Amino acid sequence: MRVLVTGGGGFIGSHVAEYYARLGNEVVVFDNLSRGMVLGAHSVRHNWNYLRSLSLNMRFVKGDVRRFEDVKDAARDADVIVHAAAQVAVTTSLKDPRLDFEVNALGTFNVLEAARLCDATVIYCSTNKVYGENVNKIPVKDTGGRYEFADPKYARGIPEDFPVDLCGHSPYGCSKLSGDIYVQEYGKTYGLKTGVFRMSCIYGERQFGTEEQGWVSWFTISCLKGQPITIYGDGKQVRDVLYVGDLVKAYDAFIRRKVESDVFNIGGGIENTISLLELLKILEEMTGVRATISFSNWRMADQKVYISDISKAKEKLNWKPETPLLQGIKKLINWVESSIHIL
Repeated sequence: MRVLVTGGGGFIGSHVAEYYARLGNEVVVFDNLSRGMVLGAHSVRHNWNYLRSLSLNMRFVKGDVRRFEDVKDAARDADVIVHAAAQVAVTTSLKDPRLDFEVNALGTFNVLEAARLCDATVIYCSTNKVYGENVNKIPVKDTGGRYEFADPKYARGIPEDFPVDLCGHSPYGCSKLSGDIYVQEYGKTYGLKTGVFRMSCIYGERQFGTEEQGWVSWFTISCLKGQPITIYGDGKQVRDVLYVGDLVKAYDAFIRRKVESDVFNIGGGIENTISLLELLKILEEMTGVRATISFSNWRMADQKVYISDISKAKEKLNWKPETPLLQGIKKLINWVESSIHIL
C-alpha cells in the first residue's frame, strides 16, 4: 500500500507515517517544515529527522498543501492519503484568518482533487471545534473539581449528528468545518472512500505542545521545565483525551474495513475524561513537581465540557481506546524527560 501523509512532520502525521512504514508500506512524508506562529519549525524538523533516522521505506517531500501541483505530485499513485497538514490553533486563526483559510480550507480542497485523480482513500483530521459554541448551549453542572454535562441526553458525549450551524465557531472552526464538509461531499459525489475524524484532545510522544494548542503536552512540558502555566477560566474544563497510538489504529481500522465514507467523533470517550486541574494533580503525583499556575479570563469559543461519543467508531470500526489515561500520561512524561533539551 502506498500512503501519503500530509503534515507528516507534525505530531499526528509523524505517528501515522511511522505506523505504516513499520508495517512495510511505502510512505510519502509531505510537509513544508513550518508551523507558522504556533510551533517553532524545530518541532517539525525534529519529527522529520526522527522519521529519517528509522531507515524505513519513507520518501520525504518538502511541499505545501496550498500549492496543488505540490500535492498532486506527492499523491501520484497513492492508495491512501492521511490529511494531517493544518493550521492548528484558534488563536492563530484570529490573528491571521487568511492563512488559516488557505491552509485548512484550500489545502483540503487540493488534497481532495489530488485524491480524485488517483482514487485514493482519504482520512481527514477534523476537530471537535466544528460544533462551535453549540456545545456551550448544553447545561453543565459543577461537581467540585470539574464540569459535567447536566443533560442526560449527552451522558456518553457529543454524537456526530450534533448541530454545527447557527453559532460562533472562530475562524479555525470555520476553516476546519469547510474541509470537513468538502471531504464528506467528495465521498458522496465522486465515490471516494473518505473518513472524517472529528478529534478531541490527542496527546502523546513528539507533541510539542504550546499554550495555544496541545494542552496535555503543554502542561507536562511546563511542569517539568518549571515554567508557569496560565489557566484561562477556572480549570474545571473537561475534555476526553486519546493517546495518539490509539488514534492511528482508528484510522487504520477505517482504511482496512469494508465501510462506506463516514464521519466519526474520535477521542478517549467518557472513560478517558479529565479536567485541567485534575491533570495538574496527576502530573504532581507522577513527577513530584507542583506547577506554578495563574488564572485569566475565559478565551473565545472555549468549551466548558467536550466529550466525544465514540459509540459509532466502536460499532462500525470495531475500535476502542486501548491505552488507559494514566499509562498514556506516563508515556508522555517519559518522552518529555528524555527530550527536555529540545523543548
